[in-house]
Amino acid sequence: MTTQENPLGSIYILSQAIRTVARNAALQSYGVISLIPGNVGESVSRFFKKDTDFGVNVKTEEDGVSIELNLVIEYGLRIKSVTDSVADSVKYAVEKTMAVPVKRVDVHVRGLRVSNPD
Repeated sequence: MTTQENPLGSIYILSQAIRTVARNAALQSYGVISLIPGNVGESVSRFFKKDTDFGVNVKTEEDGVSIELNLVIEYGLRIKSVTDSVADSVKYAVEKTMAVPVKRVDVHVRGLRVSNPD
């Protein structure tokens, strides 16, 4: 949870809200097929609870947040270009929507998928 102070009081932003914004920004990026769980524990917990924000981990620190994404991208695209685009769009969306500084965005490509097998 991050906290921001203003003259009227405090604003508390849960990491789940940041995960939702980051997930939507990543899925709207060109070349991203889906997000997948990063480890076995996240895969198992996905079946027992209705958490739709799997594949995104947010770590809050004093001076900002760090975001980790686990992606499946389109086969045939330059991986570096897609990951740079995703990192930039997630950073922009979180900073613009939540007004929380993003220190780093780590993008892990966990798989490639062919969408048109022609």
